[in-house]
Amino acid sequence: MKQCFLTTNGPKAIGPYSTAVICGRTVYLSGMIPADPASGKIVEGGVEAQATQVFENIGTVLGEMGLTLANALKATVFLTDLNDFAAVNAIYERYFGPDYPARSCVEVSRLPAGARVEVELICEKTEG
Repeated sequence: MKQCFLTTNGPKAIGPYSTAVICGRTVYLSGMIPADPASGKIVEGGVEAQATQVFENIGTVLGEMGLTLANALKATVFLTDLNDFAAVNAIYERYFGPDYPARSCVEVSRLPAGARVEVELICEKTEG
């Protein structure tokens, strides 16, 4: 049965969607952008600061559901410039290593709110 989840501590959705949807033991986390949860604004700084905020936001939301990044099965990374791949990859590695989820990374023309990076996850709940 589908269960919608809305974060209370992470950044709020900027559209008509749930932060995550849980179906059985699978969690589908909507794309996270580098929005500061308090202000809702994109963090200042380069792509490194934005990628760090994205993974902090993901950690916050997963924590609300009793999960961690170790529960991630599949990540999709969206970049507005593939030249940022190495910088984002280094930050990604710090948050996910050493048991990395499967991953795709694609360049897109634009992301919401002017973000340079967005990440969505599919995770597994280890308990009911």
